[in-house]
This record gives sequence, structure tokens and C-alpha cells, in this order.
Amino acid sequence: MDFILVLNAGSSSIKFAVFNSATTPNSLNLILKGHFAQEGANIELSIKDADGGTLERQRKDSGNIAFDHDDAINSILAWLCAHRAELIPTAVGHRVVHGGEKYSIPVVVTEKVLQDLEALVPLAPLHQPHNLKLIHLIRKRWPAIPQIACFDTAFHSTQTSEAKAFALPRKITKAGVRRYGFHGLSYEYIASQLPRVLGDHAAGKIIVAHLGSGASLCALQNGKSMATTMGFSALDGLMMGTRCGTLDPGVVLYLLQHLHMSPDEISTLLYQRSGLLGVSGISSDMQLLLNSADPHAAEAVNLFAYRIIGEMGMLAAIMGGVDAIVFTAGIGENAPQIRSRICAGFTWLGASIDDAANSVDLELIHTPASTIRLAIIPTDEEKMIALHTQYLIGQSAQKVH
Repeated sequence: MDFILVLNAGSSSIKFAVFNSATTPNSLNLILKGHFAQEGANIELSIKDADGGTLERQRKDSGNIAFDHDDAINSILAWLCAHRAELIPTAVGHRVVHGGEKYSIPVVVTEKVLQDLEALVPLAPLHQPHNLKLIHLIRKRWPAIPQIACFDTAFHSTQTSEAKAFALPRKITKAGVRRYGFHGLSYEYIASQLPRVLGDHAAGKIIVAHLGSGASLCALQNGKSMATTMGFSALDGLMMGTRCGTLDPGVVLYLLQHLHMSPDEISTLLYQRSGLLGVSGISSDMQLLLNSADPHAAEAVNLFAYRIIGEMGMLAAIMGGVDAIVFTAGIGENAPQIRSRICAGFTWLGASIDDAANSVDLELIHTPASTIRLAIIPTDEEKMIALHTQYLIGQSAQKVH
């Protein structure tokens, strides 16, 4: 059976999914999905079938060795070979965080594309190198199989020049220093689900809250990105698990000039030691913080919600109102307390959350009296990547014939 393999690499994890049919329209079905991840002192391989049933779960001590992408992809492919030998890879689709100004749609990976994407590593140092490493590893194993790069920045290419610009000299802007936005594959998938969930309101003014270890908001109108909270890098905007979010640039200058921190030390601070972890001093795990009696945990949770409400207000002002708020990603889909706090910040706009529906994660969580629709839609970046991969492989096949 032909299949599409989807790979989504992080610094210490690889999420993957297998979908059947690379070329047959309207027949893209999930076969299995899983992850190979380092969590604390453990490394875990977890694989589930399309219905969520466990196919494999392996845990072992990492031995304090850094996450090895070569070992991870070899373990994933070895399992597929041993347990799904009938599957024949037709194409591999990758999440690539940064496409820069040049790549606003998914592309078939060529040597030129790889060179262009390598040049963008400084813009996404925590993600881009790992995304590209998997492309190189797959090339070594299956050199003839086409690979498709799908970009997190691409969905935001519909924004106006004002939404993309910083107030910097034009020379710097022309060098590529502007707002790009991220989590685009997630937002694109949510946009595809809005007609099913919101019906006639799907084309309205909608704020999507992608709240996970990385967090951002996106203002959608007619299903297109109008504005988003992440900008030049994945550090901008909301407070996140270990990232600071929006920060006065003067703070960075102060860290350099007066605390004499090196650029590497500042990078580690802002990307890995801030956010929920930095404020709480306990953890970046939202559920753990919500269950904690430590006042610093409560302070971190309160700040997280406060920042989201403020940024949502900005997006509502940009669109001239808001018709719906949609929650997605790990925290957005699974933390009723956070959804409730955020919606309470918009009672002045008519938002009214149904506490019973919210407590059990129903798809629609607004009361009949609410003038703003409130919804939970689980995201599926892997499905979005697979759809793009299927389309591009189909296009290539048509050109051949």
C-alpha cells in the first residue's frame, strides 16, 4: 500500500504520521501517528492507530545523552519496516518552520530549496535546523522519494504590508527583518474546519488561540490571516511554556550592556528559561501549574491569561470586532480553566461561556445568550501537511503524463 509519511521535528522530539494514498483524490486516511520524544530523563516512542489505540509504547533512560535525530528517525522507520512492511513510502511531507519571503506555498524540496532554507536558520534557530536535518536523513535513506516542505510562515502571507512591518529603516526591512508569523499549518487546518463548526459564521471575524508550549493568536477573516501575535521570530507575542513573548527591546540591551550577558546566554534565557517556567520557577507544564498550591505557579498562570486577553483585544480592534474565538493546541484543547479566564475577559463584548460544556471540552462552549461564538477545535498539522503533499505529488504526476 502506498503511503505518505509526515514528519514534524522539534529540538527534542519527532512527531510523525502515516496516511494512505499519495495520489488518489479524497482518499487521504490516517493509518497511524506517534512521536519519538525526550521527556526529562526518558526517551519515549509512542505509536497509536487511527482510532487512538496504542500500537507501541517504549520508554528508556536517555542516559543524559542529548536527543539524537538520527537515532529517532531510525527507530521510527525500523518499527514501520517490522510492523507495517506492506507500506511503501510514496512521498515524505515535512513541517518547516520558516519559509522566509520566498516560500509562501508548499514546495517539492530541491537542492536550491534546501540552500534557501538553510539561509533562514538564523531566523528560527530552535526549529529550522531540526526540520532540515530530517530532510537530509530521509534523502540518505530514500534518495528517489520526493519530499515536500510545508511552511509555518506561509499562511500569513495574506496579511497587509502594515501587519508585516516593523517601524525600522527601509534598508533593514528589505534585508528581511519583518513580521512573518508562525503556527501557520495549525491555523490553516483550523480555517478548513470553521465551516463545519461555525456554519455561516465561518467567514466572520475570528480569533484562533493556538495555546501550547508555543503559543500565538491569529485574526482570521474569510478564513485568511489578517494579523498574528508572533512576528520576526517564534519568541514574539504571547507568554509561552519557556519563551518570554513580547519584550521591550531595551531589556535585551540592558542584559547585554549592564548584566554583561553574551548573545548565547540571552538566547537561552529568552527561549528556554522564561515563560511559564521562568515566572513559576517550577515547570512549563500548564496542568502541573494549575494543580499547584505554590503562589508563583498562580502568578505564572495569571500572567499567561492576562497577556492573551490583552493581545486578543488588539486583534479584535484590528478587525473591528470579533464574531468567534476558537481554542486549539495542547492548552487550548485541554485546559477549561484557561479558556474560562480568557472568555471572562470578553464579557464586555458579549462573550458568555457555558461552564458545563467547557468543563468537558465540547466543540461549542458558548451559551445561547453569547454574542460571540466560542469553540474548541483540535488542530491537526500532520493532516494539513499530508494534504499538501498529496496535492503536490498529484501535480507532479500530471506533469509527467
